[in-house]
Amino acid sequence: MRNLKQKINQTIAVLDQAVLDFSPVTFANSLGAEDMVLTDLIAKNQPNIDMFSLDTGRLPQETYDLMQQVRNKYNVPLLVYYPDAKDLELYVAQYGVNGFYNSVENRKACCQVRKVEPLRRALKGTKAWITGLRREQAVTRASLEISAFDADNGLQKFNPLLEWTNAEVWEYIKANDVPYNALHDQFYPSIGCAPCTRAITPGEDIRAGRWWWEDPQNKECGLHVGKTLPLKKILVPSI
Repeated sequence: MRNLKQKINQTIAVLDQAVLDFSPVTFANSLGAEDMVLTDLIAKNQPNIDMFSLDTGRLPQETYDLMQQVRNKYNVPLLVYYPDAKDLELYVAQYGVNGFYNSVENRKACCQVRKVEPLRRALKGTKAWITGLRREQAVTRASLEISAFDADNGLQKFNPLLEWTNAEVWEYIKANDVPYNALHDQFYPSIGCAPCTRAITPGEDIRAGRWWWEDPQNKECGLHVGKTLPLKKILVPSI
């Protein structure tokens, strides 16, 4: 518990510095377990940070249920962004409604329409964004920094939970009665679009249920694979 308390204080310090140095700041809330920790911490400590989520149009019902719980429980509004209807129609006409299964290129094109383009609209006018990425989630996230300049989007990016473990995420959720996606109790540790997410079996990597037909090196949607440059060291308190 002592180690978790230290990480909570460090995370709050990162949020505070983000607001101090880069306002306006927005939080990209994917409604995963990590992001629910951040939802709770932001609502309690930095309610001036805006919060948004991307509705791809293919989310599980359990994710929509959690969206409503967030709205009912917290005083920070959850803004929701959707894909451009014409872009989506063009994608389906070219690849088919489930064409993302056919190749990595098709899948990334789907993510571009459903996630990347709405993200850019959500980030417009902000100076920094916050995510719930953790280093141990995937090999593609091993080199992340707590604070880095996101060259693709032209603003600073913060990953305050970068060094948290999965056990610490769930310890916080249970200790603070934080709502979470009901699919987590059905062996879905990582949840995205319904057709691209499955339950995992004991011993599998926590991201094994995302785009399970692809090589782990490709398992990113495009939101977090751009060029980032470390800007400055974030000072955090020690316990």
